[in-house]
Amino acid sequence: MNISNHIEALLFLSGKPLSIKEICKILDKKEREINEAILDLEKELNGRGIRLLKADANIMLGTAPESDEYCKSLIKEELDRNLGRAGLETLAIIIYKNEGGGVSRNDIDRIRGVNSAFTLGNLAIRGLVDRKINPKDKRSFVYKPSVRLFQFLGITKKEDLPEFEKFSEQIKCEKLFTIQ
Repeated sequence: MNISNHIEALLFLSGKPLSIKEICKILDKKEREINEAILDLEKELNGRGIRLLKADANIMLGTAPESDEYCKSLIKEELDRNLGRAGLETLAIIIYKNEGGGVSRNDIDRIRGVNSAFTLGNLAIRGLVDRKINPKDKRSFVYKPSVRLFQFLGITKKEDLPEFEKFSEQIKCEKLFTIQ
């Protein structure tokens, strides 16, 4: 059995994102070998019902975007719950402003002009954002889009979003677009 098959089995069993480092440790392989095997797995899954989802250094198995309409009924309750304007604004900031390190709550609050603590908690509970300790200030957190969010959106990476470059630049300049 090759390394990509082992990675596929680990991702299937975990049901959650795994980091490259975790996979290296479990399989006792070098990062280069794991990255090559991940590329092989991604190619093997292309055109199938399961895809490899990537967010930063985390990977996860997810459903193919082409199967979305059939999979929605299975997870209907989760998908149909309304995030509301606050949730959508907050997710947009996290996705488009995130430059790898995550976005702090202070940045989100400043851009939105309101306290986002409740909204961030709600998004984290739903598994749509990941919260990590802020490397610049250990007393606070940064938020990143989760692999599960990519799964719900039917994309494999944030750059797959429509007009990603345009909106990413607008948010970096803090010319926040309005969500209808």
